[in-house]
Amino acid sequence: MAASPMFPLGSVLFPFVPIPLRVFEPRYLTMVGRLLDEDEPEFGVVLIERGPEAGGGDQRASVGTMARLVSAAARADDLLIIAVGTRRVTVERWVDDDPYPQAELSTLPDLEWSEELAPLRTEAEAVVRRVIARVADPDSDADIELADDPVAAVWQLAAIAPLGEYDRYTLLRSTSMGGLLRQLIDLTIEAEELWSAE
Repeated sequence: MAASPMFPLGSVLFPFVPIPLRVFEPRYLTMVGRLLDEDEPEFGVVLIERGPEAGGGDQRASVGTMARLVSAAARADDLLIIAVGTRRVTVERWVDDDPYPQAELSTLPDLEWSEELAPLRTEAEAVVRRVIARVADPDSDADIELADDPVAAVWQLAAIAPLGEYDRYTLLRSTSMGGLLRQLIDLTIEAEELWSAE
């Protein structure tokens, strides 16, 4: 099993969602340099559960998302890259961080859409947009337009929901689209109740 380059972060990446990254550590600059030579440059993103984001020595989550590199812009001291989440993966085994983190991965099944889920998706979108409008600043994601593809739209909805990273990680590990939508509704309402209590 070939090892994939990995980028552990303090945040969760969902499929179909873009992520901008500022790359400045030498090991990740090396990684991006190698990716730019590939026809289909991809790397894995996993949540750092404990420990520092820079320099290693972190504890990493076992489920993550592959990210396709779509652009890279060099600046004086760093690189600005943009990647888009593609598919969910499980880390089977970490290999030596030489010169950057790498892991052997297996792909998780895609969550399947069924038209029977349309009412649940409508409810989830209403809850997420209502809570964003209540708790966020006026320049927030409350009126962001979602993709036409229903699977992409649900992941995008999960990405804009005002949730903490552990809640987002719970969503990433969903085993069905219905389960993802129900958890998205429940976690967003819980978050709203916490804000109301404060």
